[in-house]
Amino acid sequence: MHSKRWATAVAVAVVGLGASTATAGAALPVVYNFPTAVAASAVQPGGSPLGANDWSCSPSAAHPRPVVLVNGTFANQINSWNAFSPLLKNDGYCVYTFNYGGLFLGQVGAYGPVAASAGELKTEVDKVLASTGAAKVDIVGWSQGGMMPRYYIKNLGGAAKVNHLVGLAPSNHGTTLSGLATLAGYFPGALPLVGALCPACTDQLKGSPFITALNAGGDTVPGVKYTVIQSRYDEVVTPYTSAFLSGPNVTNITIQDVCFLDGGEHLSMTSDHIVGRQMLNALDPAHAKSTLCTPIVPAVGG
Repeated sequence: MHSKRWATAVAVAVVGLGASTATAGAALPVVYNFPTAVAASAVQPGGSPLGANDWSCSPSAAHPRPVVLVNGTFANQINSWNAFSPLLKNDGYCVYTFNYGGLFLGQVGAYGPVAASAGELKTEVDKVLASTGAAKVDIVGWSQGGMMPRYYIKNLGGAAKVNHLVGLAPSNHGTTLSGLATLAGYFPGALPLVGALCPACTDQLKGSPFITALNAGGDTVPGVKYTVIQSRYDEVVTPYTSAFLSGPNVTNITIQDVCFLDGGEHLSMTSDHIVGRQMLNALDPAHAKSTLCTPIVPAVGG
């Protein structure tokens, strides 16, 4: 991206970080801008996004399940959840994020073997349940983070601890190496990790032994609800329909069917207010709200 855009993003990121000192009870800023999210991560390497990881949080009667947010390949908890973490916190949820699968230079994460990363998710969920006293969590994951929890649910006992998995552009049926290289190009320092240095990349290739085993016997596990929110313009998970799941308790949403003005793709998914509204509606369908249809800029959001 152009240096001018990055300079602006860094400035906005610093302002956003300063807003975290707002008085208790004040709404946290929700910035729907992916370059700003990447810049915020650069300002605070390895840190948590606004609204996340308050270990004193007690789930409310309205939202009795804490939400665990799981980032995607080459991403981390800030550049993935800079917008949706404060959005969920403002809506009354206890929100938790974590880095997994390695963290290169404090910025580039989630490149380790997917099965091992699922083990890290298991540890995180157990920690969240112990802290909050909740019986189950809801999980929202982006890209690999929307697919990897399915391994945890299927193979590591997660079916008893997860109520709902919401995947945002998840790599459920694999993708191509070119798609992963495209993704890496947006995260400074990620390109050297593609290939032999990125087991998660190999695991996510279409037809890989990991993806084949994950989907053997069906996409879903009984007792868990699944929602997939995907863009028709996804350039990383291709074809875009490979993100979708089949089976009971599954809802597949193409975001352009909700708003034809949404030009967002893979990168803007977690900085898109239309996706955010669909996420909130999936987590709390009894209080679903209509979506304001506005233009969304690819690789930026809005």
